[in-house]
Amino acid sequence: MSIDHPVAATAHALAARIRAHDATVGIIGLGYVGLPLAVEFARVGFPVVGFDVNRIRVNDVNEGRSYIGDVSEETLKALVDERVLRATTEFEALRDIDAVIICVQTPFTATKEPDLRFVVSSLHEIRRRLHPGQLVVLQSTTYPGTTDEVALPLLASSGLSTGVDFFLAFSPERVDPGNIRYSTRDIPKVVGGTTPTCTRLAQLLFEQVVTRVYPVSSTRVAEMTKLLENVFRSVNIALVNELALLCERMRIDVWEAIDAAATKPFGFMPFHPGPGVGGHCIPVDPYYLSWKARAYDFNTKLIALATEINEQMPHHVADRVTEAVNARLKRSIEGARILALGVAYKGEIADVRESPAVKVLSLLRRRGAAIAYHDPYVPRVLVDEQECASVPLTPDAMAGADCVVILTDHAGIDFARVVEHASFVFDTRNATRVVADPHGKILRL
Repeated sequence: MSIDHPVAATAHALAARIRAHDATVGIIGLGYVGLPLAVEFARVGFPVVGFDVNRIRVNDVNEGRSYIGDVSEETLKALVDERVLRATTEFEALRDIDAVIICVQTPFTATKEPDLRFVVSSLHEIRRRLHPGQLVVLQSTTYPGTTDEVALPLLASSGLSTGVDFFLAFSPERVDPGNIRYSTRDIPKVVGGTTPTCTRLAQLLFEQVVTRVYPVSSTRVAEMTKLLENVFRSVNIALVNELALLCERMRIDVWEAIDAAATKPFGFMPFHPGPGVGGHCIPVDPYYLSWKARAYDFNTKLIALATEINEQMPHHVADRVTEAVNARLKRSIEGARILALGVAYKGEIADVRESPAVKVLSLLRRRGAAIAYHDPYVPRVLVDEQECASVPLTPDAMAGADCVVILTDHAGIDFARVVEHASFVFDTRNATRVVADPHGKILRL
């Protein structure tokens, strides 16, 4: 890394410490994004301090207990025992941090507007301890302009100058929980700083732990990159969800049509329908972009329509279950026994944030159904503010349900066994695609 002059000696000193892995790295937010990143920095020898307001998380980290599926307990405990990684709730430790990375959640409000209170709170904690030579990187997903319009003024109010005294950049998180092919180290990092020096320092930092870093010209480009990635998925999922509704009406197997289209070696990328979208990114990011677009007198019509289609899918699934129970069992959904398979927003993880499965269960409960669920990753979940516990997937549980609804396609569930014991299965994930169905028990989305 070369830093153009004139630049304060603080940048050169920080670059040298990063190269030597002597820089202390602070990670604010020890969730699905922050903890794996903290582990990566610690694994290559950086001293790492994780910050979180959740004392349970902090205690778990310090005891070497992993609550994130992508972080092995063996790895975490070894790093803690080697004293290269520790966690704290005390932000005073930021005074000793050379590079601090913000990985807190960015939800939206009840009126679908950005909620930056966790980001702003983190920035205030940093500002109180901001010191010359410190690098601050925002990773939390947000709208274009957040770094320049929110983070920069707040940190600059300390009296220090960006690009000279301290350094500020944005680098979007690209974590895919449960993805065993692409870990934190394997996924390229995009970085954009508030000055060229800020960009180069952030690039240098992440080059120590990921295989490729892609610098862009500004924080706004980096912020837009993240939204573009997830809006792309949102729009394409909405397209295939809408086609699923059309195929249902036309009596066409949408899953077969997708498989056939996917044989084309160019110009097509398969997406699959389902009960809706979940996780922190795809249900949230379109609202961040649409909100910011309004400041430019621009209406993101396609993005808004895609979001609307995806948000209606849990309602469509609840309608299909209701209709199927009525048609097949000749009874009302009220009092019907519904067993859901999976409440996580996707397979092989325990994350229920914005999970469409939970929304489907809430809708069915409101219609009077007696709901139960089985999920090997999620022992307890709130459904309409009532706590529910996962039930064992026994033959009696399956046979005793009026309808078994597959909402999450966890690989560990034996769906052939489910079809064998259940009287009726509604499959929203095509999880039963290779299961024989001689008795016509399966109905697919």
